Amino acid sequence: MILRQLSHLLALAKAHHFGKAAQQVGVSQPGLSASLKHLEESLGVPLIQRDHRFSGFTAEGQSVLGHARRIKAEIDAMHQTLAELREGVSGRLRLGAIPTALPIVSCLTGPFFGKYPQVKISVLSITSDEIIHRMDEFNLDAGITYLDNEPLMGVQVIPLYKEEYVLLVPDRGRFDGQTSATWAEAANAPLCLLTPDMQNRRIIDGIFRSIGCAPEPSVETNSIFNLCSHVSSGHWCSVVPKPLLYFFGQPNGTRVLELTAPTVERTIGLIVADRDPQSPLALRLMDLARTVNVADRMRGPFRDNP
Repeated sequence: MILRQLSHLLALAKAHHFGKAAQQVGVSQPGLSASLKHLEESLGVPLIQRDHRFSGFTAEGQSVLGHARRIKAEIDAMHQTLAELREGVSGRLRLGAIPTALPIVSCLTGPFFGKYPQVKISVLSITSDEIIHRMDEFNLDAGITYLDNEPLMGVQVIPLYKEEYVLLVPDRGRFDGQTSATWAEAANAPLCLLTPDMQNRRIIDGIFRSIGCAPEPSVETNSIFNLCSHVSSGHWCSVVPKPLLYFFGQPNGTRVLELTAPTVERTIGLIVADRDPQSPLALRLMDLARTVNVADRMRGPFRDNP
């Protein structure tokens, strides 16, 4: 009974609405409310702030939620282990990746699928902050994110590659004849950059600040691919990660300039929560990541864009 009540509590934490939570778990709204009331009575503390509708959790409720997430993760791990004993490795691997790392995800998921073809894989493009948040709530098994730019706590890490930056410019314009540009020159160009909630943007802003510049981009987007299409239009320049061009080629109508003064790189890697229980699939992904040389995929000339 208490497992069922805890599942109802988790549904409410996800939906923030009694009716939607009831729909998620397949019960009536009065049934969900009664279940949660019984949980509060059995624990002897109020868990939910009520004001005609759901308005949040009490401090006790937040504490119980943490335990409920760990209990659910333990039960999921048990089911996964039993399923593997019966029919081999299966289940669903939930992976979050920062947008600039999306091109390299298949370097891990491809070999993983080859080794465990019965596993379904979900890949979400989300910010570094959201990766940590979802891992804390047991909603992600692993993430691919920056390792050395902003503090990471409570995770195990496996470095995958170094992210370097280039200036993508229109093939005709102010940088004609140049093969490289300084960050100061880039700051004076009309820029299209990622939105400030992206860690890549915070890295780039930090580099500009280190040389005393604070450019205001004329276009902001949360899509790494949208950066390239704006440069192709001939109006803007953009600071982009080299891996994007190694995997998808140099966009038509653009040129790539090396960025100098300073030369900068950041480490991107795989992270999993350092906790117990640990997702069995996340542990298998970590083992595989230690054998894959992602950096080898990013050597030599950029691919030609078809």
